[in-house]
Amino acid sequence: MLRSQKRLLVLVASLILVLVICALLYMVGMNQLEGQTRSFWRSLEFVAETLSTTGYGADDTWSNPLMVLFVVLLQFLGVCLIFMIFPVYLIPYLEERFEVRLPKEAEDATNHVLIYRFGPAVATLVDELQRASIPTVIIEQDETVARRLIEAGHQVVSGSLEDGILSRVNLQRARSLIANSTDDEDAAVILAARQSGFEGEALALVEEPFHRKPIMLAGATATYTPRHILGAALAARASQRVSPTVADAQQLGRKLKVSEVRIPKGSRLAGQTLAEASLGQRTGITVIGQWVEGRLVAPTTADMRLEPDGILVLVGSPTSVQKFEELCDEAKPLRRHGPVVVAGFGEVGGKVVELLSDVGEEVVVIDRQERDGVKVVGDVLDPRVLEQAGVGSAKAVILAVDTDSATMFATVIVKDLAPHVPVIARVNRAENVERIYRAGADFALSISQVSGQILARRLLGEEAVSLDPQLKVLKVGAGGLAGRHPSQLGIRQKTGCSVVAVERGEDLMMEFGPDFRFESEDAIFVCGSSEATRIFLKMFPQG
Repeated sequence: MLRSQKRLLVLVASLILVLVICALLYMVGMNQLEGQTRSFWRSLEFVAETLSTTGYGADDTWSNPLMVLFVVLLQFLGVCLIFMIFPVYLIPYLEERFEVRLPKEAEDATNHVLIYRFGPAVATLVDELQRASIPTVIIEQDETVARRLIEAGHQVVSGSLEDGILSRVNLQRARSLIANSTDDEDAAVILAARQSGFEGEALALVEEPFHRKPIMLAGATATYTPRHILGAALAARASQRVSPTVADAQQLGRKLKVSEVRIPKGSRLAGQTLAEASLGQRTGITVIGQWVEGRLVAPTTADMRLEPDGILVLVGSPTSVQKFEELCDEAKPLRRHGPVVVAGFGEVGGKVVELLSDVGEEVVVIDRQERDGVKVVGDVLDPRVLEQAGVGSAKAVILAVDTDSATMFATVIVKDLAPHVPVIARVNRAENVERIYRAGADFALSISQVSGQILARRLLGEEAVSLDPQLKVLKVGAGGLAGRHPSQLGIRQKTGCSVVAVERGEDLMMEFGPDFRFESEDAIFVCGSSEATRIFLKMFPQG
């Protein structure tokens, strides 16, 4: 029986009891105090008229003060009942009677992905599966969440493991099962699925790493800890030692260097295309990528717009990089020294600190609680705390706090105190990522994106998002490219890679005029994404 039905029955029983008691009291009062005989049924009629505020019939005056007080109390009780019955009892009852009943089974589903419990960790995956036209059935016991998902167009079955929900979702025909509840419930769900004969993939999103083995023993095909992967991605963006922007940059040697430079909003370069800025002709550098709201734009094109607050990835000789910095004095190279300030020392923040410390980075941790590893105790939303942590001289600031609203506000405060320091933010809900970018964050990543990529790779065989996009540099021999100009080969058009420099003996050439031709002894520096460099090596194996 629904809760509103139970409440309605209690209401009816209570009203009958109140009417009977009040009728008996009125009958006795009229007989003893007023000296007028009233039957029970006439007394009941009077009490019903009074409590319902519809009138008093034949009785409208009383002489005894006690009877007057009794009638006054009945009147106020009637008014109170009117205002209480409708919102507390009748309206909820009517809402439940007329609202859509939650589905209790999905026995017609086939080749579907079953997700046990919805939450931020699977939100991106659900969208990815929907775009890929893969049927998805979400098992959800929270009625509010279930109704919201149904309104969003998702197939939902209401129930829990205890009421045998797995027997009503055509489990044997499912392509995979994803457990996204607490670790103990994940283990119970997977164990129940295996006991019922399910042989498909059973994946679990685990909160505690030490629970991975027990869940695997329960029958999971694979287990993942998205919070730790999220911490690793944040650490990779903060430190070149964890994950350099340009992999294999050591191949550049001493003649070339990589630099990342921020284009401020007020810069004369902001808004220009790469062709209009003519950076290569004016300084000798090559722009191989641009970071815009955490997204690496590569390869670059002549019509690529230099975004305000974007970060350009440059390759050039030390002289050309210095010339660029002198030409664009308002553009600020990202600091490669100084501490990394980490705000928040929870599970994600702790993983970030662990990774950064392992590679020798200096880390300053801000947290509200005083404990081992915390250097500054205080609220990250207090500018004085940020100044005490040395945010102005930091290499980067990583925000790993509890709520997205605090992350958004802290981003604004950090950008006000240190506009040129990169802000790297952990986000709880994927829909808040864009808002935090607007607040000024350079890189923002949610647990939903992390889980989405992990599971999408597993289920769809593709990447949903890129956690740590990276450029690679190749140093290859000219080989069969000798005698040809880079434009004749169409390297950029065919592979997405850029030829950034050619080493010929002791000379380093970064400009390739119409008379330039590769020579067999040349060393060619090629830069591009991991996928682009793979395509280059496949198309030009002689290099």
